Amino acid sequence: MATTTTAFSSSSSSSFAAALSFFLLLALNTANGDGIAVQQKHFYTVQLSSLFPSDSCSPAPSTEGLNKLPVFHKHGPCAQAQKLTSTANQSKPTADEILRQDESRVRKIQSRARKAADVRVTESTTIPAKDGSIVDSGDYIVTVGLGTPAKQLSLIFDTGSDVTWTQCQPCLEPCYQQKEKIFDPSSSKTYRNVSCKAAACSALDAATGNRGCTASGSTCVYGILYGDASFSIGFLAIEKLTLTKTDVFDEFYFGCGKNNKGNFGGAAGVLGLGRNQLSLVSQTSDKYKKLFSYCLPSSPSGTGFLTFGGGAAKSAVKYTPIASVAGGDNFYGIGITAISVGGKKLPVAASVYSAAGAIIDSGTVITWLPPAAYSALRSEFRKQMSKYPLAQALSILDTCYDLSKFKNFAVPKIGFFFAGGAEVDIDAVGILYANKPTQVCLAFAGNGGAKDVAILGNVQQRTLEVVYDGAGGRIGFASGGCK
Repeated sequence: MATTTTAFSSSSSSSFAAALSFFLLLALNTANGDGIAVQQKHFYTVQLSSLFPSDSCSPAPSTEGLNKLPVFHKHGPCAQAQKLTSTANQSKPTADEILRQDESRVRKIQSRARKAADVRVTESTTIPAKDGSIVDSGDYIVTVGLGTPAKQLSLIFDTGSDVTWTQCQPCLEPCYQQKEKIFDPSSSKTYRNVSCKAAACSALDAATGNRGCTASGSTCVYGILYGDASFSIGFLAIEKLTLTKTDVFDEFYFGCGKNNKGNFGGAAGVLGLGRNQLSLVSQTSDKYKKLFSYCLPSSPSGTGFLTFGGGAAKSAVKYTPIASVAGGDNFYGIGITAISVGGKKLPVAASVYSAAGAIIDSGTVITWLPPAAYSALRSEFRKQMSKYPLAQALSILDTCYDLSKFKNFAVPKIGFFFAGGAEVDIDAVGILYANKPTQVCLAFAGNGGAKDVAILGNVQQRTLEVVYDGAGGRIGFASGGCK
């Protein structure tokens, strides 16, 4: 979920190894910008107040009778209203913390193809601590049912992760705090562990890079180490998964986390929507044909959706082929060919974008571009925004404005051009990252090197319906998706 190495620190690797060794021994309805921006030919006119979320939750679109799950921002009022997150002993992260965590996730993605040092687990088991998963800053949650009877769990949905996992009782170390009661396998009639000899256990090598066996050698163990030294360790298991009243899957492989560390925003775990055979997308392919879509709301106070199957496509979708990314077979690659600002194409050769390739990711917050492309984007954006006073940088965002004296302001449209001819305008709410009226920033950053993979983040995806057609080998975009 590229070409400069970012190794785990010795402390995080040793912490992960110690935890895994200990375990083995004990055998994620808003409008699409309506009322937010008035479209001109190459500019949006934006109300400043629209950039800041309301304290109340906007109504959700109806999902009755559809393979559609409501999507909420994990720190927004909708998640609180639905009681999908726990507020006890947790505070909302600052903008700086969110962006630093996003940077950590991006570095993990960009280093995934590189081999990290092995971590010694037991005398007979060695698990490579390579970059296996990167959910650090995943923002959006959905609720699914697990077990018999079904236990409702709120999970971060992530196109950059493959293994779905949740905390399981009894935890071998204190469980991190989550909203719902922790899943208890002993209370389910359909839970069973997976053997070390099963093909699914072998598939963990590609999905997480970390697997092992209990001391007896009978039960498969997974280990997922995240970029901020958070982790989940437990048994690979099989359970009944309930997505909707009519969509139930009896033989679903998931991680039953027995030793978990980290701040997952009160969510019970992760819903993996990557391309590996253990992902939800692959496991449900007989029914849904690897077709799903989502729309991320215009702000944290809104509601989006995650849809599976034939209903996950509109007639106005613009498609681009899924592209190959070096070392990123589990990711959804996209071919960026050009970018425009205010109707003007940037003077950047297509080879700049293709040097390391690009992916689309639901869990990365902002969009990361090759250095030359970002430099050109920033320069043109600043030129077209020259009437507004610049403000102090916000963490990794270096182009910020003080808009406190403006009720409305104009922002140039930013358009992406993709392989196959698709042209997609980013919505007004996908261009800026607003911390406060005196600090409203361009929501893009430059990569560290020309050979680091580019990433289209979730801010830029807001209000678009993003369609993933795995069987058709394409990704599509449709405006006004959250309606």
